[in-house]
Amino acid sequence: MCHIFFVIMTGKSTLLNHLFGTNFREMDAFKGRSQTTKGIWMARCAGIEPCTLIMDLEGTDGRERGEDDTAFEKQSALFALAVSDIVLINMWCHDIGREQAANKPLLKTVFQVMMRLFSPRKTTLMFVIRDKTRTPLENLEPVLREDIQKIWDSVPKPQAHMETPLSEFFNVEVVALSSFEEKEELFKEQVASLRQRFYHSVAPGGLAGDRRGVVPASGFSFSAHEIWKVIKENKDLDLPAHKVMVATVRCEEIANEKYSSFAANEEWCELEAAVQSGPISSFGKKLSSILETCLSGYDGEVLYFDEGVRSAKRKQLEDKLLQLVQPAFQSMLGHIRSGTLDKFKDAFDKALSGGEGFSSAAHHCSKFYMNLFDEACADAVIEQANWDMSKARDKFQRDIDAHIASVRAAKLGELTAIFEAKLNESLSGPVEALLDGANNETWPAIRKLLRCETESAISGFSDALYGFDMDEETKEKMLASLENYAKGVVEAKAREESGRVLMRMKDRFTSLFSHDSDSMPRVWTGKEDIRGITKLARSASLKLLSVMAAIRLDDETDNIESTLTLALVDSPSNAATNRSITNHDPLASSTWEQVPSSKTLITPVQCKSLWRQFKSETEYSVTQAISAQEANKRNNNWLPPPWAIAAMMVLGFNEFMTLLRNPLYLGFIFIGYLLIKALWVQLDISGEFRNGALPGLISLSTKFLPTVMNLLKKLAEEGQIPATNNNPQRNPVRASMNHQNGVSTSEISSTASSGVTSSGNGTEYSSPRKEE
Repeated sequence: MCHIFFVIMTGKSTLLNHLFGTNFREMDAFKGRSQTTKGIWMARCAGIEPCTLIMDLEGTDGRERGEDDTAFEKQSALFALAVSDIVLINMWCHDIGREQAANKPLLKTVFQVMMRLFSPRKTTLMFVIRDKTRTPLENLEPVLREDIQKIWDSVPKPQAHMETPLSEFFNVEVVALSSFEEKEELFKEQVASLRQRFYHSVAPGGLAGDRRGVVPASGFSFSAHEIWKVIKENKDLDLPAHKVMVATVRCEEIANEKYSSFAANEEWCELEAAVQSGPISSFGKKLSSILETCLSGYDGEVLYFDEGVRSAKRKQLEDKLLQLVQPAFQSMLGHIRSGTLDKFKDAFDKALSGGEGFSSAAHHCSKFYMNLFDEACADAVIEQANWDMSKARDKFQRDIDAHIASVRAAKLGELTAIFEAKLNESLSGPVEALLDGANNETWPAIRKLLRCETESAISGFSDALYGFDMDEETKEKMLASLENYAKGVVEAKAREESGRVLMRMKDRFTSLFSHDSDSMPRVWTGKEDIRGITKLARSASLKLLSVMAAIRLDDETDNIESTLTLALVDSPSNAATNRSITNHDPLASSTWEQVPSSKTLITPVQCKSLWRQFKSETEYSVTQAISAQEANKRNNNWLPPPWAIAAMMVLGFNEFMTLLRNPLYLGFIFIGYLLIKALWVQLDISGEFRNGALPGLISLSTKFLPTVMNLLKKLAEEGQIPATNNNPQRNPVRASMNHQNGVSTSEISSTASSGVTSSGNGTEYSSPRKEE
């Protein structure tokens, strides 16, 4: 069964009657042009096999229903497409290429709804071109096929048919017929030729040979009824009237033309290019004028179209134009924001450099340049746009606030750094000096110094913060931070000095052990109490250790010194007794009593280790002092023991009396003494015996005879010198002896000394030279 329907334009009933031998009512040309077919008419085709039903539809361009009632023509067109195997579309030759005359919007809507409501059944679309002109069909057919393909491509498709081609739903055929009124005979011949194509049209190779979903004749009535029901209930076919559709298409074309014209406008292009490189004076007025010219041109061309459509399209055009110019407008705003912000920064810096208070400068500059920004934005506003400028203003305000905050942070940072540097300078050196001379008053002096310097710095810092107009809480935090910094400087210096405590202990021990109360180098003559001096020096070193063991910035007492004294300075026997009684080593701990770990600089265990190392490294100095003292005693002890002196006095009494009775002996003894003294000096006997007895004897044995000969030679030379008038003659031997005695005045004394070197600092201790 083949169902054929014919739509669009007048003259379709005439064509059906000549083509299929039906008897549809035709228009009477002598009664005027009026609608003859109303609704849908059906008839059986005469003389064509198989049985073929023809449907004659009401024309879509009739004036009887008017422009505002287009639902029925869409519904009837969709119904014909859904139930027919072959659809004839009657169209005039001069309408090919036109939008509305060929009813392209109707086909577009019908295609769209058909794909959504029905499955593909391969309907044949036969376009019958009426009143063919001289243009060959070979030239008309590609244009028509291209238009149908464009309609198909532009139709929104459901997901299932997104990639479905037109050929899956329709076969497109194109035929051309001459004018019925001007060439009636030729028209009838062409219709007869076309009629032959409908014989056995459903056979393979026929017009509807590849149709699908065939409904038997017995079910046609029910199928058609259900299809019409579906179509009637579908709301997508309630489309606007013909004049609205025409206005929509035409207004959109005009809007697109105006948009393209604006985009190519030379004045706009120059303005767009210029705004990329910098701000433009009267930007808003210039751009508003160009936009107004474009929109006015649109209004003039669409004046006679439907008001609702032209207003809607004008709004769309305006939105597109504003969307086009918005990047340029944003660039203009960016230039305004960056330029005004730079001016604000310069003015703000100058105000601060001029001595104006920070808060005052920030308030005045911020207010002035916000007003300047508002004025510049007002000059850039586009009249046609109702864009919200509050976001741009808020962003500029945030930029100003961010810059003020950064400058405030930098200024506060500079102030803080200045006062911290002052505190560091005023605390580091004095604290180091106080710790170097550690005693009972060290930490009280440090606390006093810290309190005075901190109060002075906080007072100055508080005055400097006055101009920043900050809340009290923030100000208190900054002052507290400065105070904590001062404490940190003292604590850091104390920790630094505690790392050098062993060196300082050795320096202090050396200073006290090797120097007397007048700070003069100590000479170990044999009368000094080395044990007492050592104990005193070690006690002073222990005092330094106890002072450096903990940070005492809080006025609280502790027992560190007594613990160290009890454990380290007391005699070993007492310490052993204490440990045996208490069975506890007070230094066997990592913390001090009453001292938190955060304030501990040297733990008890470390103190014990440091003291052991200190004693080990200072023991050598004590040993050298003792050795020097003993050596000095030996060098100065030339007299025999008292018992020997008493024995000599008893046994030598007779000889002594003989000397007293004969004074000449005394002269010889004196001369012998001088000779022995001279030999002693010349031979440097004390120096020769420093390296040992045997090396000294060997050296003296080789030097003795030359030295004696030298002395005799000098005595002989002295005896041969004649006496002058001014000098009385003297005894040659006496003169020689006196000369020998005068020459050796600086050499007569001998030296007994011993050097003691401390392993800690290399200080040498020496006893003075003593004349024998």
